[in-house]
Amino acid sequence: MNQSDKIFIAGGTGMVGSSIYRKLIKEGYGQSKNGGEIFNPSRKELDLLNFEEVKSWFELNKPNIVIIAAAKVGGILANSSKPYDFIYENLKIETNIIEVSRLFEVKKILFLGSSCIYPKLSKQPIKEEYLLESYLEPTNQWYALAKISGIKLCEALYYQYGINALSLMPCNLYGTGDNYDPLTSHVIPALINKFQTAKNLKLKKVTCWGTGNPLREFLYVDDLADACVFLLENWNIEKKESLLNLSKEKLFWLNVGSGEEITIKELALLIANLISYEGDIMWDNTKPDGTPRKLLDSSKLRSLGWLPKTDLKSGLECSIDDFKRKSRQMS
Repeated sequence: MNQSDKIFIAGGTGMVGSSIYRKLIKEGYGQSKNGGEIFNPSRKELDLLNFEEVKSWFELNKPNIVIIAAAKVGGILANSSKPYDFIYENLKIETNIIEVSRLFEVKKILFLGSSCIYPKLSKQPIKEEYLLESYLEPTNQWYALAKISGIKLCEALYYQYGINALSLMPCNLYGTGDNYDPLTSHVIPALINKFQTAKNLKLKKVTCWGTGNPLREFLYVDDLADACVFLLENWNIEKKESLLNLSKEKLFWLNVGSGEEITIKELALLIANLISYEGDIMWDNTKPDGTPRKLLDSSKLRSLGWLPKTDLKSGLECSIDDFKRKSRQMS
């Protein structure tokens, strides 16, 4: 990747896409004086579910680097209640973008997946090679299956058409620009909303889902953006020194995580303390826990020289400030 490239960020106005856009600008990409350009159209400007619209957009703008950060996402409740939407829309988004990228022979594709692609009871920490070893977590299998298909589409694209298509599998993400809707959000934004609302309303208790026992690994969104740009600059599948899996075959996807894990119960207490909520924390054991543990082995990415920069406490403080800022704007 160089600064004269035309870079398309699919999902460029979402939490992840916006962070990648900021990182690219910071690193000098997208400057017209160098011939570069960055496209991050909103959903209103480009409907990724419409193949012909995506094709026409590529024909007009001619990007040669494609970053697929667009997806229909949500927590356990959203995944469980709308399984068809999660598999259908995610499959359609990624197949439309990848196929049009093939037709226009782009230079490089970076597809963003999720740690939920790995088996529910996978060995820990989870290596890239553990994909498809066993069954998925039922509560988000629909989303996971779509993401697995995206990874394999990228792999097949290289083998059949020679297009450099890479994939990154991040652990649980959070940060500025997150979705704090209690019905569709992931665990960190949901807890921030719960505890800040409880503090504002002076509630004496907050009830959280599940037992609080599952372990989770979290990565601040700006660290993921940093990893994306790093990978586009430093990883080329065609090079002889390209990373290999345990069978000495080319590796097409890499894990990216913080390397640290925390129980949901500890996480809830940490967020409550940062918000200065002093009420009781209750746990609704009738609600699902999800996968008991998901710690990624990110050693392959780290071997290239990348490391995360944001610790959990600092990242949570930024997220809490982001939530407060959004709340003020809505009031």
